[in-house]
Amino acid sequence: MLKTISDKVNQGERLTLEEGLFLHDKVDLLTLGELANIVRERKNGNYAYYNTNIHLNPTNVCVYRCTFCAFRSDLKSEKAYEFTDEMIQKRVLEAKDAGATEIHVVGGLHHLKKFDWYLNVVRVIRETYPDIHIKAWTPVEIYWFSHITRKPVRWVLEQMQEAGLDSMPGGGAEIFDEEVRKQICEHKADSKVWFDVHREAHNLKLRTNATMLYGHLEQARHRIDHLCQLRALQDETGGFQTFIPLAFHPDNTGLDHLPRPSGLTDLRVMSISRLMLDNFDHIKAYWIMLGEKTAQVALSFGADDLDGTVVHELIYHDAGAKTPEGMTVSQLHRMIEEAGRIPVERDTLYRRVIRNGAQWTSGEVIASSIAQSV
Repeated sequence: MLKTISDKVNQGERLTLEEGLFLHDKVDLLTLGELANIVRERKNGNYAYYNTNIHLNPTNVCVYRCTFCAFRSDLKSEKAYEFTDEMIQKRVLEAKDAGATEIHVVGGLHHLKKFDWYLNVVRVIRETYPDIHIKAWTPVEIYWFSHITRKPVRWVLEQMQEAGLDSMPGGGAEIFDEEVRKQICEHKADSKVWFDVHREAHNLKLRTNATMLYGHLEQARHRIDHLCQLRALQDETGGFQTFIPLAFHPDNTGLDHLPRPSGLTDLRVMSISRLMLDNFDHIKAYWIMLGEKTAQVALSFGADDLDGTVVHELIYHDAGAKTPEGMTVSQLHRMIEEAGRIPVERDTLYRRVIRNGAQWTSGEVIASSIAQSV
């Protein structure tokens, strides 16, 4: 079967679920990486992308109690917090001074906050720094907003767009298999909701990302099925930009008895993701979760993006991530160049950033220009 798969990869043909399982269970890592690199370079040449971004997690108070989450807090806990308008403005002005092109907003579902509080987070960001790209709210959060307002998802998204929302992150996907979801996030929005929200967002011309949380209770078949389901929606809408495989960090969670995924597992999942998701332009090696060294190697195992400076990320650091809480552009350049790739700063929509200090403008869409030249 490997010869058949190799021929299909070289010819740009789609792999089946069964072929994905074969790759996962039967093929050595170096062969996987070689195959994934063919696809990676076909789509993105020798470039590796990053952006200058900053995170904002407005509150850690959350109505849900997901087993895998170390970030959430009860309302009366000592670790509970919530941002005021002034705190949001301070974070946004910090982003502006750093030349950030994107602010990434996700957080807990605070059961005492009304929809207007969440809407105001986006509005304050937009009013404070009109030029920054606001990537905010996973489908889990959007569905919660729909629940508390008793309004359709489309209405919620339109309200957010009017306030300044530009795109959405891919969190909340975890693993789509419902039996696994019941064990790790029983009461959270199910996989159908996740897909419905992304479909509606794509219909409104909002670009979104997609994720998969691996290395907990799932098995190979759950991972491959997850990728096939993402591929099917991308066939339908074309609205996904990037896929980010997220390595589970068990520290401080209800699953802290589990071992952390190894670097070899990380690279295996990265390679298979690149091979299965033929209709995704980009695969991201999220250095915050993988660690800098594994993220560098991943650039030869299917990944073409390292995310970005990621200043003030809290969710994965609360789960035991030992990576720095932010990275400089020069450090990202060094990581990429040491991996033998060419660093390219992008904005959220994968347009080349043309920079003069903290001032910047967006140029052409990078992936399209590469595809035309290869």
